Amino acid sequence: MTPDLAADAPTKTHRDENFPVASRLIARPLRAPVLAFYRFVRAADDVADSPDLAPEAKRARLDAMERALRAGDPGEPLAAALHAADRRFGAGIEQACRLLDAFRQDAVKSRYADWDELLAYCRLSAEPVGRFLLRLHGESARADASADALCSALQILNHLQDLVKDRDALDRIYLPEPWLAEAGGEGAFFDPADERAARARRALVDAALDRTDDLLDRAADLPARVSSRRLAAESAVTIALARRLTAKLRRADPVATRVALSKRDFALAFSGVPLALARRGASDRAVVSRIVAGSGSSFKLGMAAQSPARRRAQHAVYAFCRVIDDIADGAAPLSEKRVFLDVWRREIGALPDAPTHPIGRELAHAMRAFDLPAEEFFALLDGMESDALPRVRIADEAGLDLYCRRVAGAVGALSIRIFGAPHAHDFALVLGRALQIVNILRDIDEDAAIERVYVPLTRLAALGIPAGEDVPAAAIVTDPRFPRACEDLAAEARAGFAQADRMLAGLDRRTLKPAILMMEGYRALFHKLEARGFAQRGPRMRLSKREKARLVLSSLRSAP
Repeated sequence: MTPDLAADAPTKTHRDENFPVASRLIARPLRAPVLAFYRFVRAADDVADSPDLAPEAKRARLDAMERALRAGDPGEPLAAALHAADRRFGAGIEQACRLLDAFRQDAVKSRYADWDELLAYCRLSAEPVGRFLLRLHGESARADASADALCSALQILNHLQDLVKDRDALDRIYLPEPWLAEAGGEGAFFDPADERAARARRALVDAALDRTDDLLDRAADLPARVSSRRLAAESAVTIALARRLTAKLRRADPVATRVALSKRDFALAFSGVPLALARRGASDRAVVSRIVAGSGSSFKLGMAAQSPARRRAQHAVYAFCRVIDDIADGAAPLSEKRVFLDVWRREIGALPDAPTHPIGRELAHAMRAFDLPAEEFFALLDGMESDALPRVRIADEAGLDLYCRRVAGAVGALSIRIFGAPHAHDFALVLGRALQIVNILRDIDEDAAIERVYVPLTRLAALGIPAGEDVPAAAIVTDPRFPRACEDLAAEARAGFAQADRMLAGLDRRTLKPAILMMEGYRALFHKLEARGFAQRGPRMRLSKREKARLVLSSLRSAP
């Protein structure tokens, strides 16, 4: 290997990276091998990114770097240092060689076909870093999957940060091509003057961040899976920084400006280490709690009224509903949504014995504790499959009944078991349908914006409302006859609430208190919708904090 095979000077040092490299959290004897690994890999990355080298020249230099590393060539200080570290600590060479494979790919590949192909790249370009740190610290393979998820998340976050930089300087775009097509193609996606594309870009970046959130959820137990307290602390800091960067990327457009972590972000992440280490045995519950806390769902009223054990199970069910709903509502291509939902089908199919996701592990606990039937989770997934379509229309009454049974009846059937009232199954189905109709009435404009109309086509036809294949949802819901269809649905919701009230007379209200709170919350929302009228629509109707507090106080006064 000749001296010019690596760049003359690195484009970055370890202090320039998004996430800590050889920080003081790492034991002092291990910082030198970490830096040796980083410097060799940084030099190889610079070769792959060089604007002055042709692809074959890049690959030739990377091949030479691998030979020097494996031989411990004393003429190449970076390779020799990492070779020596590997001989002493048993880690470095194999992981660096996998990274070299990623750089070889970078030399010739500039676009990606789908999310799975991007993750396959991350297995080469990111996961070996975590494996190196684990082996360096003498950790077992039990932490590998969590570390892999964390490293892949960090890599994708970096890709999202550098969308413009990678495209302009390297002609590389890591966001898959079908995703770009959803915004009108590569040109439109990167056009700062295209307002329509900017809205689509925002939705696509959010969908990609949903996937990184999923990876970070899978990585959340990493601090608990390593025996080294220092490595656990480093992992906790890195996860915290990744969460902070994700939040920043949700607030800003990475095409309009480069989004980066600040010194304050680092300070806050490091300051949270003691608490993170104290809680590292409860990471699965923390993942679920984070999802629940981020929601404004009316179901939180009912969840708050339960005992800790029942609330834990209800939170798990809600978190599952939230993540699959986000997949269905997200901007990813339909083919990708189906892949993501299939991952959850496999997770549910493995319960309660072999969960792999923190939400899955919490669901497994709930299934054992409350005898929750897996078929209800599959019904929810079926409902999300239909919602994931680019154009949603309900053919007839049977279609509406089936949809309500899947997305609302399933939640009710699971919830009443958690409440301790499995005999109230029919009540749960009746109430669930009423609540779903309220959701439909509340979200008419929001749903129309993503081409969804849940009023059956047979009803629209009876009212003379055009709803053919070429009619957009916005035209349907703004038709002057559409409020009549809403009034008919409102009558069904009213009848559903009345039937649920009658059924409650023969049931234990105390056991069903969480369901009653949900019912009264939705009933109050329904009354607000009726008072406004269905011809006068505006911002999404919600209950205020005062209204929610009034409902809770009322339930306390009426409790037996």
